[in-house]
Amino acid sequence: MVEINVHEEACRGCKMCVDICPTKVFAFDEEKRLCVVEHRDDCIACLSCAYLCPSGALRHEDYHIVKNFYRDLAFCAKMEKFI
Repeated sequence: MVEINVHEEACRGCKMCVDICPTKVFAFDEEKRLCVVEHRDDCIACLSCAYLCPSGALRHEDYHIVKNFYRDLAFCAKMEKFI
């Protein structure tokens, strides 16, 4: 199983990881204003969230590297203004 860690002090609460994840692994904690890993077992290790995160708050471990078919480059291009 893929291990996903969110560095809470680094998370800006931008929700980009929540929006980009194709399997909806993340949720947004409105009280803390941070992303949280809600469905860890659904992670396919596409790494789109880590690629897009402007603060580098996401870390993945124990995943097999494969060609990334799920990264939505059009979405990422729209988000460049925040990075």
